Amino acid sequence: MTPSQDLDTINNPDIDQEEDGNSEGDSLDELPNEVEMSLFDHLEELRQRIFYSLIAVAIGVIGCFFAVKPIVQLLEAPAQGVKFLQLAPGEYFFVSLKVAGYSGLVLSSPFILYQLIQFVLPGLTRRERRLLGPVVLGSSVLFAGGLVFAYLLLIPAALKFFISYGASVVEQLWSIDKYFEFVLLLLFSTGLAFQIPIIQLLLGNLGIVSSEKMLAGWRYVIIGGVVLGAVLTPSTDPLTQSLLAGAVLGLYFGGIGLVKLTGK
Repeated sequence: MTPSQDLDTINNPDIDQEEDGNSEGDSLDELPNEVEMSLFDHLEELRQRIFYSLIAVAIGVIGCFFAVKPIVQLLEAPAQGVKFLQLAPGEYFFVSLKVAGYSGLVLSSPFILYQLIQFVLPGLTRRERRLLGPVVLGSSVLFAGGLVFAYLLLIPAALKFFISYGASVVEQLWSIDKYFEFVLLLLFSTGLAFQIPIIQLLLGNLGIVSSEKMLAGWRYVIIGGVVLGAVLTPSTDPLTQSLLAGAVLGLYFGGIGLVKLTGK
């Protein structure tokens, strides 16, 4: 550094700070431990991670199948006072396979998520890696929260509506296959709907959509929330659709607040 540069630095100490800030920002956009891989290597790694994930799902499904009766009883609990019928030979067996499949997928999802993270991690910058932990943790918590919300509120509300509507006309004898098709679909659609704040956080921090733009389209969001509640709810009763639509809207506006907290 020349004497004139030393003098400039003394007179303008902000120059060094600006340079340090720029270098820090540049380092956040770099790929740490970047390793070159061919397309074939990427495909081979993807194949292996899919194979490991399928093995984990198979183990989870088999394990849940041997313990399927307590799971079935747990999912039958919201339908108090209703008798379930097996309307065809083997119907309960296929319901057991369906319940074990969904349950095994949920149990193996942490391992599947780990494999996905390990596959995409080498291509992420330091800035993007900072988001990885909060996104994974938040997504897992919200999905579990969606399952609990559906089990404790949505399913009982929908079943109560159907039971009370036809109580004086028909006896409540339900097909076990149709019941579990309704319950499992509602559980998983609600869990997926609860991922809205995570999507907003990613869009905001990647600079795609700001929190101001998210808030500016609130009219369209309300309409979309009502439509989404109607689409994701397998029943046609207005109470269940309203509960899910309200939850979706609450999550959306909560996601805006989360994006604002990150300064985006």
